[in-house]
Amino acid sequence: MDFASGDVGELRVEQRGQRAQDAAFRANFRQAKQAAKVRFAEWLKSVTGQAVDPSTIFDTQIKRIHEYKRQLLNLLETIALYQEMRARAHEDHVPRVKIFAGKAAMGYDRAKLIIKLANEVARVVNSDPDVAGRLKVVFVPNYSVTLAETIIPAADLSEQISTAGMEASGTGNMKLALNGALTIGTLDGANIEIRQHVGAENVIIFGMNAEEVAEKRRTRFTGSAAVEASPRLAAVVDSLANGMFAPDDAGRFVPIVKSLCEYDHFMVAADFDAYWQAQRQVDALWRSPRDWWHIAIRNTARMGWFSSDRAVREYAKEIWGVECGFPLARE
Repeated sequence: MDFASGDVGELRVEQRGQRAQDAAFRANFRQAKQAAKVRFAEWLKSVTGQAVDPSTIFDTQIKRIHEYKRQLLNLLETIALYQEMRARAHEDHVPRVKIFAGKAAMGYDRAKLIIKLANEVARVVNSDPDVAGRLKVVFVPNYSVTLAETIIPAADLSEQISTAGMEASGTGNMKLALNGALTIGTLDGANIEIRQHVGAENVIIFGMNAEEVAEKRRTRFTGSAAVEASPRLAAVVDSLANGMFAPDDAGRFVPIVKSLCEYDHFMVAADFDAYWQAQRQVDALWRSPRDWWHIAIRNTARMGWFSSDRAVREYAKEIWGVECGFPLARE
């Protein structure tokens, strides 16, 4: 594959992207993704005993557990979705499996509390027959590169939801997009470049940008304002405060409630409603398979700019000032 820059490279990338218009190619692409999802489901069942349905959206957030990466925001939306499904059981909700994986630093108490919350949300949701077949939550243990090689090809949705202005640049979002996962994320880190190269219409961007986050911090934004303005978020916060997800210790998640309602440094409460609406865009796309797979294929086809060939050549020329001694790969 030729990942050269310039008109020729751009033309070839666009020609590959046009394969999204081919119904037979879309079917083959979808079949390959489904096979990867089945492989992951079989692995998960054999290792953890948990069964997931490969026909549902595999909504995936795999990365180091940290407050700025906002696994907490994902969990709040998961709780809100659970509450919505219970309250409106007659509606046709798009089924999802929420997949979390990652490790926390040894002394990072808040990250460990977020992991605990993920597992408690999974316990409640997965044991509720009212949402069976529509929502499942999985925290995959012992995250590693080898495990990522199983999860990434199976992912339908790539969660890249860090607080804008805090992610220097990651590569997980690149790997997921290259494997045909749609990106839901903020304008942060490599999401900005991914949007530039795959097209703004092929990613789902939500929330504040870095400048808006900085302004919120300057004014010491308190999340209670966002909670009061959002009945949906208020219901989620109440469920954390009243011990719904910690029957053995009702106060376990009070520190998280305080962080949401007091100074919202990571803008979790501030971005919640925008994130909820972005997830409903995901639902709408999933209901339109042609549109979904069109976008998935374009994500894969247009990710060539992120290849190591291009990166090494660029570094050699612009940073190291040396001649790169290997040719680009050719078709």
